[in-house]
Amino acid sequence: MTETVLTADLEIAYEVSGPAGGRPLVAVHGWPDDPHCWDGLLPHWHRDGYRVFRPYLRGFGPTRFRRADKPRSGQIGALGRDLADFLAVKELSDVRLIGHDWGARAAYVVGALFPDRVRDIVAMSAGYASSRADIPLSWPLHHAYWYEWLVATGRGRRAVTEDRREFCRYLWRVWAPSWKFDAAEFDEAAAAWDNEDWAPITVHAYMHRWGEAEGDSAYADIERQLAEPVPVQRPTLVLHGGEDADNLPETSAGKEKLFTAGYRRVVLDGVGHFPPREAPERVAAECENPPT
Repeated sequence: MTETVLTADLEIAYEVSGPAGGRPLVAVHGWPDDPHCWDGLLPHWHRDGYRVFRPYLRGFGPTRFRRADKPRSGQIGALGRDLADFLAVKELSDVRLIGHDWGARAAYVVGALFPDRVRDIVAMSAGYASSRADIPLSWPLHHAYWYEWLVATGRGRRAVTEDRREFCRYLWRVWAPSWKFDAAEFDEAAAAWDNEDWAPITVHAYMHRWGEAEGDSAYADIERQLAEPVPVQRPTLVLHGGEDADNLPETSAGKEKLFTAGYRRVVLDGVGHFPPREAPERVAAECENPPT
């Protein structure tokens, strides 16, 4: 069932399912994806008594900005603030917070800066790191992030705007080389990218990440703290596909010092960038044992 909630900046659409009155679990999708990435996990979560909330990120699906003049920012601070606002407006507490890719980055922000409503975190396919644009990268990671550099060019921005489906279809294939997704699964996710804000938010996300675009000043304080970065203050499980060809597994390795309340990392052999879609049974099993 799709519902909406109003925050200061957004009308956030979300899918909700599971037992009424169940323990809250908020699952946040990544880029380029949509809340259906969690479909294979819903039976496990419902069985375990969770009321599951799956919001659409800004720029995806039915989520809309409330003002035309609000910058269409894709910066990590904005994603984290959106998620914190969603938890607050919904008055959710003791939340199990699960995120993939952009959703994982948003979950780290909430766990570091707005942890009061969170019980624990499961983050997939993205490590927690400084938001500074000058952080060193290995050459394999430079190679993996070619698409982020591409959007800094006019050709790349046209691809994101005018050929988004084929652009993202290619990314799905190369980021998870052993996964054979079907056309219906891809088309269901791609429908969420028809939002008119999807392309400008996508472009800004990667331009801002590498210091090629200014951020929205509304998130300046959050970005300042993420530059350190502030440690995550809730128990966190990190799941990373061993075949992830986007955020390589190295991006989540050796991060224990950035988590102050318990930390566990698992590399899933034979899995690429999309663990919730590729290996929902394995993800569900790991989620049964979060750090405490």
